[in-house]
Amino acid sequence: MRIRKTLWNNDAEPIIVIMVILMVLGTINVFSSSFVLATTDFDNPYYFLTRHAIWLVVGLAAFVFCRKVNYQRWRLMMPLLLILTVLSLIAVLVVGTSVNGAKRWLSVAGFGFQPAEFAKLLALMLAAAVLSHKVKRGRPANIFNMQYLFILVMAFLTELEPDMGTACIIIGVPFIMAAVVGMPKWHLPAMFGLAGAAILAMITVQPYRWNRLKIMFNPWSDAQGIGYQTVQSLSTIGSGGFWGMGLGDGVSKYEYLPEAHTDFAFAIFCQEHGYVGALMVFLLFGLLILFCVRVANRAEDEFGQMLAMGIMLLIMGQAIVNLAMVGGLFAVVGVPLPFISYGGSSLIVTMMAMGMLLNICDHTRKHKPGNRQPETELPSVKDEKPQLRLVK
Repeated sequence: MRIRKTLWNNDAEPIIVIMVILMVLGTINVFSSSFVLATTDFDNPYYFLTRHAIWLVVGLAAFVFCRKVNYQRWRLMMPLLLILTVLSLIAVLVVGTSVNGAKRWLSVAGFGFQPAEFAKLLALMLAAAVLSHKVKRGRPANIFNMQYLFILVMAFLTELEPDMGTACIIIGVPFIMAAVVGMPKWHLPAMFGLAGAAILAMITVQPYRWNRLKIMFNPWSDAQGIGYQTVQSLSTIGSGGFWGMGLGDGVSKYEYLPEAHTDFAFAIFCQEHGYVGALMVFLLFGLLILFCVRVANRAEDEFGQMLAMGIMLLIMGQAIVNLAMVGGLFAVVGVPLPFISYGGSSLIVTMMAMGMLLNICDHTRKHKPGNRQPETELPSVKDEKPQLRLVK
């Protein structure tokens, strides 16, 4: 009798388990952190929970769809997706809904969605397509091409909303992907120079950003002004102690902590579940990133490797930035914590990305030696050999 060496049959199973746990924790936390605001503003404590549940169902449908679609076929759809995304980003600037001085949402049937969130996923897909072509031919990555120009256009349109955090992710993930693959010696300093100049320009255009950067080192110097959100976040985390106040018993959501159910949802989670709960979330994200790397390493072709790596960087990047922001280690930016923060567009895009990741995993498992190739497989997938490994 064959003895199983692991708790799972393939890398897809633990990823699904981790996703489910994070989604359950996120749904519980969305309700716990939002019912006060929902009651005062909408006279319905379940307002945000109901909308989150709707987005969750849509996200699960998107996840199933993306897992069923052969990831190679996304290459054929990229031109259409690019046109739709750019037009949506332009539409936001013209007819978008303005919230807190920023136009980031398009309203459809009473629900708002952020095209910039979908631009994150499309940007890494474009980068995966061009970088896989370079890797297959043994050439260094080149960021001076048409695909990266389109990525830069999407980041620029997102910055006009303004949304610097999302714009940096749109351009940052593809840049890191290129750096991992390997670039000519002069490309790397050029990339950092352009990135530094772009960030400096974005800070100059919006002076409040510079104030946020300065206050990051000592938020208590202006605890009732620019540093208020960071101070309240740190106080919220610290008041939870080791075990937390208990589910639903956190007090900072009573209009002390702004954006308690969105960007700062993790602070409420820490207050109610303590350092033990925070450690559990860290562990779950760490394991999720580990299995994403495993999928990338085992992908059967270069495009699959690049796409899986980009998805891993997207999830990891957003998680690190959000956790650092909530913990006072980074300036306040509008970057949600995947699965945990309230936000329909972010949740759907995350679920789409995970569906693509598991499709790569499924194809790798099906095409192992000894397994029969499905008749519907694209010919270009069959003969490609992986050239890049993220971790040996």
